[in-house]
Amino acid sequence: MSVNSLVIDPETLLISADEAREFGKAAAPEYRSRSPYPYGCFDNFMPPEILDRVREELRSLPAAESFFNRPQEKLKAAYMPERLGPYTRALFHSLNSKAFLAFLEELTGIEGLIPDPYFAGGGIHVVSNGGHLDIHADFNHHGKLNLERRMNVLIYLNKDWKEEYGGSFEVWNDDMTAKVAGFVPIFNRMCCFNTGSSTWHGNPEPVNHPTGEPRMSIALYYYTATWDSTRESHTTLFKPRPGTKDTKDRLEARHRFLHNVLPPFIWRRLDGRLRKLGI
Repeated sequence: MSVNSLVIDPETLLISADEAREFGKAAAPEYRSRSPYPYGCFDNFMPPEILDRVREELRSLPAAESFFNRPQEKLKAAYMPERLGPYTRALFHSLNSKAFLAFLEELTGIEGLIPDPYFAGGGIHVVSNGGHLDIHADFNHHGKLNLERRMNVLIYLNKDWKEEYGGSFEVWNDDMTAKVAGFVPIFNRMCCFNTGSSTWHGNPEPVNHPTGEPRMSIALYYYTATWDSTRESHTTLFKPRPGTKDTKDRLEARHRFLHNVLPPFIWRRLDGRLRKLGI
């Protein structure tokens, strides 16, 4: 059996577990061999009518749960699945299912992947014209569940998108001296990658659609129960690209300083308050 896309029923959104495993197994050698960390790009990832229905529901959006407009994260909004349309919600839950995890585990070789029922940081991401997300490594610890973050899945929703419209997903090397790969966020393209404290990636080139359409994507994150007391958690770590106008993240630097100098019980209380205030 040869499978080169996700076998998922457009009506029920049920995924064929056996075929998902075969899909992951076939793509695993190339995915795992990539450097500086494993990553993959899959075009025509699922039946296109599924994402067409999602796009239709996204014509009407509620207020965003989060909105970022600072130098490192500009004009980026996130929408939680539970407040979106029923078909979109169902797709998110399907992509958190055992069958989809079977695909990811075969692809990555990571056993015991755990989906996030809270969709922390995930959901529908919308970057408006002029917006971007600088190169970064993601937060590494799901505090509510005490899990280690291991993998990201991004599925793009943008029809007829061209490279000159900006917003391409980029992979950078360990020492931030060179871009390794770039992927235009075209409709029904899925990019995924293992995550760690030096898996540098982002979409740093500003969105510049000629008619003002935003860059839209589905974002899901997966974890393992491998966190322990020897590890140090961090939030998103940004890195400026050499030779660009990218700026250092002074907010995170301030947090790291306070984390290092304050007693742990005081830091835990202060950290949540600072982040809510954005300082």
